[in-house]
Amino acid sequence: MEHVARLLAGKLLKISAINLQPYNSFIWANGWNAPMYTDMRKTLSYPPLRTFIKIQLARLIMEHFGEADAVAGVATGAIAYSAMVADELGLPYAYVRTTPKDHGLENLIEGSLKPGDKVVVVNDLITNASRSLLVAQTLRDAGCEVLGIVAMLDFEFESAAERFDEMGIPFKALSTYGDLLAVALSQKVIVPADVAAFNEWHDDPETWTPGDNDNE
Repeated sequence: MEHVARLLAGKLLKISAINLQPYNSFIWANGWNAPMYTDMRKTLSYPPLRTFIKIQLARLIMEHFGEADAVAGVATGAIAYSAMVADELGLPYAYVRTTPKDHGLENLIEGSLKPGDKVVVVNDLITNASRSLLVAQTLRDAGCEVLGIVAMLDFEFESAAERFDEMGIPFKALSTYGDLLAVALSQKVIVPADVAAFNEWHDDPETWTPGDNDNE
């Protein structure tokens, strides 16, 4: 729903969960340079926003993956929200690591899921899709059926969509990169001239460096 998508984008900008600097860069965890940085954990400090996100993620699951038997969160960024969503839906919950623990049982899956369970995965962001798909494969290896993946924000990278398609996993998000830019423009967080810088990065995020697009 466009209303929810734009509303969430505005709320994220308001609390600086999303930071935009079109002619400088942040370094993402995957090593990319990017003119924006998103920290969804910050939303946890705002109870009304936290509740809004929880309810909207639950709605997204019910609308698109209503036959789910369980919810799995991507560690560590989505642990809090995936647990809240599982509680909202009254479903079993587990979270999945992308690398095993270095002690104890060295689990990848923390929680109790059974072979044959129909699982929906919750992530905070969809960037290059690597973490989401690694978790999905871990669940498949455990005998679960992965119905799909939901996230708070999808950066709409074509490469990510292709990877989801290759693995046959549908995905849905509450808001998108396009929604974010539209709201940032309408709120005058950025100006029209900045859009070209963001889109140049978005077209080739793996090789983009600050200064590729000069606003002078």
